[in-house]
Amino acid sequence: MTKSTAKRPNIIIFMPDEMRADSLGCYGNVVSKTPNFDRLAREGTLFANCHVQFPVCGASRCSMMTGWPASVRGHRSLYYFLRPNEPNLFRYLKNDSVTRWTDKSANFSEYTQVTTPDVNANTFLCHPTGDRRDTWDYGLVQSAIDVLARKETDAPFCLFIPMLHPHPPYTAPNDFYDLHSPDDLPGLIPPGLPGRPEFHAALRSTYGLDRVSDATFRKIRAVYYGQVAYSDWLLGELLEAMESTGRDKDTALFVVSDHGDYAGDYGLVEKWPSGLEDALTHVPLIARIPGGRAGHRVNVMVEAYDLMATCLDLAGVTARHTHFARSLMPQIQGGAGDPDRAAFAEGGYNVYEPQCFEPLIPDSALYGRKADLQNSRPETVTRAAMIRTQTAKLILRPQGQSELYDLLADPREENNLYGASTMTQTQQALQLRLLDWYVNTTGVAPLDKDQRGPPPFYSSAAFPPADMASILDR
Repeated sequence: MTKSTAKRPNIIIFMPDEMRADSLGCYGNVVSKTPNFDRLAREGTLFANCHVQFPVCGASRCSMMTGWPASVRGHRSLYYFLRPNEPNLFRYLKNDSVTRWTDKSANFSEYTQVTTPDVNANTFLCHPTGDRRDTWDYGLVQSAIDVLARKETDAPFCLFIPMLHPHPPYTAPNDFYDLHSPDDLPGLIPPGLPGRPEFHAALRSTYGLDRVSDATFRKIRAVYYGQVAYSDWLLGELLEAMESTGRDKDTALFVVSDHGDYAGDYGLVEKWPSGLEDALTHVPLIARIPGGRAGHRVNVMVEAYDLMATCLDLAGVTARHTHFARSLMPQIQGGAGDPDRAAFAEGGYNVYEPQCFEPLIPDSALYGRKADLQNSRPETVTRAAMIRTQTAKLILRPQGQSELYDLLADPREENNLYGASTMTQTQQALQLRLLDWYVNTTGVAPLDKDQRGPPPFYSSAAFPPADMASILDR
């Protein structure tokens, strides 16, 4: 069968960094100001339960682009990114010989982020950064808008727009910093809950967060929402440019993030490599595609790396490697999805793999104390694996505190029921599903085979029939 050469829609991936799903109005937040994300949800499909494969940016993005869990190729820290021989979404699009996707990358080197030397070493809270048009993110979006205005229409293009906001430090341009009042926010998830993994207390002690007031944590969350609102304004700039250039008619737009942020929940800030709470794994995923259903909400579980399979499906490009992502095009066109699906994630690294740990850096650096904690107490970064359904979540830490939550009764994950007799059946069922997932996803063979070929005795042609018969008789 010959692949269709009809022009495929362009693809834009708008990716805020460290954005929690529950920070958006369209995901139920009644405080945050996100009119453009909310508009996009009304015009397209919102996936209510999307989870990432790893709670740190690099590993999460590797999974998102390959359709692989982080463990398949060891992409489990900031030092193991995509290798030259590993397949990924962008390589497939660029190398496709039928649709001939064009490289529309722009030069963003002239834009620099405003420096923030007065970041509070404990809380990551910082003063406003200045004008909304004097940030890396604004320059990045403007460069993308320049691409939209180009007149070439011979081939579809793919634009990847990786934002810095709402990543720590907690700061925002002047007119977004105080956009939300801390007094208007609902209560944060409290610190010091029982049954927490060891890193909760270790982070609070190392950062001095155990001496930070609830009012300060609420200010952190308010500024974080200001960062989200700034990302929303930038999305609005992009949407306006798509309309003015007519690209809204022939371009698919995806919004997704690589992970979330504690932003004050549990008395914590930013993220941790083996933290697998919804605050870190649950991210927005919204898709507006020409011909797709408007105002559609998909409540079943999906995974962030489904983006890879969805974009390839949309582009008419076939993946040639073994992967575990699922195309979401049926849901984007109005389908309900798989009600029995679960989401899986992994985290951390262990004491026997020091190559994964972040090197020691000065305490004055943004992540100085975090790196010091990892190296001085490596047991706090134990490996972990998560399975999450719509009703329950299990996090296994063989060398640490495991967790189990009844999400119907406890959606904020405050009551760890791991080992509780009332949850025995649920715990066993989730453990079995997690084991099955590992059996099915571990050890994916690479595309390139060993050039030496099989051993000589693999084929009977290497031996005379009489010799083969004698070997088989032994």
